[in-house]
Amino acid sequence: MTPLLILICLVLITIVVIQIGKVTELASSIRGEEDTQIEVNRWSGILSLIFVAVFLIGCVYSAAYYKNYMLGYGPHDSASAHGSSIDFLFDVTLFFTGIVFVITHIALFWFAYKYQGKKDRKAEFISHNNKLEVIWTLVPAIVMTLLVISGLDAWNEIMPDVGDDEDYIEIEATGVQFNWLLRYPGPDNLLGTRDFKKITGVNPLGQDWTDPKNHDDLQPNEIVLPVGKKVRVRITARDVLHNFYLPHFRVKMDAVPGIPTYFIFTPTKTTAEYRQELSNYAEYQVPADPEDPEGPQRWETFEYELACAELCGKGHFSMRRVVRIVSEAEYEAWLSQQGSYYLDNIRNGDEDPLKGQLLDVEITQHKAEFTSALKQALSAPDTVEKVVPLNYVQFETGAAQLTPDSRYELENLADAMKDNRNLRIEISGHTDNVGDAANNMTLSQARASVVADYLLSQGIEASRLTARGYGQTRPLVSNDTDENRAKNRRTEFRILSK
Repeated sequence: MTPLLILICLVLITIVVIQIGKVTELASSIRGEEDTQIEVNRWSGILSLIFVAVFLIGCVYSAAYYKNYMLGYGPHDSASAHGSSIDFLFDVTLFFTGIVFVITHIALFWFAYKYQGKKDRKAEFISHNNKLEVIWTLVPAIVMTLLVISGLDAWNEIMPDVGDDEDYIEIEATGVQFNWLLRYPGPDNLLGTRDFKKITGVNPLGQDWTDPKNHDDLQPNEIVLPVGKKVRVRITARDVLHNFYLPHFRVKMDAVPGIPTYFIFTPTKTTAEYRQELSNYAEYQVPADPEDPEGPQRWETFEYELACAELCGKGHFSMRRVVRIVSEAEYEAWLSQQGSYYLDNIRNGDEDPLKGQLLDVEITQHKAEFTSALKQALSAPDTVEKVVPLNYVQFETGAAQLTPDSRYELENLADAMKDNRNLRIEISGHTDNVGDAANNMTLSQARASVVADYLLSQGIEASRLTARGYGQTRPLVSNDTDENRAKNRRTEFRILSK
């Protein structure tokens, strides 16, 4: 019923407009074309003055009304160290252009009123006016010079690259329709090399896996940064032109395929601190979802965001990403939970050119795992059996001969015993239940003894070591699958005293 009423109203309005046009045309023919035109001019002049007054008042009112939503005003001070320079430059530019905006609009509509067409009024031809031409050339030139100099000064302050001795974090953002591919360096703090020819479905950035710097690089799904730490963002694109835009940090830089760019900034407010500032304003003390008045308020749901500021295609809207600014401790905790993209997705797969080789990053990772397991065992209550697995000590099949890569794990154990002079351990060997139980017992004892012999060769006193084989008598899990049997074939040590 409602659509029908709307259609009837539109038809009636159209009929009324047509009839008014006909009445106006008839009145003009009766009154005379010249008199009608003069009347039209008079009303056009009056309405022009009314319009410009309402327009300028509306501009000022709307700016004042919405200022707490605009960047640089109300609660939206810059959240980066350099942002205040940009905000100041924006305010200076707005001040001068605002003056020109008001003057030109008043002049435009005042002239429409003052010089409206009247009887016996003739236009005056003025070829030029030197004084006016000097004023409107010189004044804008001076203002523009000041703005350009201020802009260059701000640019030089904001855009210099980081020095070799500076403490900073470097991350990478690659725009692709319609997503941002993010990359963080691993513990080496270095981003590995890339080659667009190597881009595949499982290698979206074209990382060169023969470059060791790539082995610990991370590809998280969000941007998380510590407050107060300088950040260098390496910006590029894989297909079309994108734009890396962090509005709250006054960061905006094109992402151009084949031409890496960068931006450097230092976050000064955590997400929680920004939310707290918003909570002081009435505009943000309203439900975030109007349909859920009992739900969280607008300030509670605020998030920094990464957007694409270029129209990069029909999925442009989906380029938005959440950015979290946290404390240094929270950042380190988040970083420790991120896994290496190479180790998690490429390692020993079809695209791994280093399949079967033990890498430096894995040696470092294995050492960290061993250190963590030993620390946990040492801090466990005395009522708990303190067992530490030697996950990366491996033997040749059916023999007590160590594989070459086992030495790294054994070096970790030797170093730990040198650092803890009171540490006494029992090295235990275990097998699965395949084969003869007696042979398994003998093999496990031989393997435990080989580990003890290695430690003795590293200067560890014999009085601190005991080697014992348990064969298949102490399985961790049932020996019903190949995977479970592999878990039961293990070497570990038990802390006797510390």
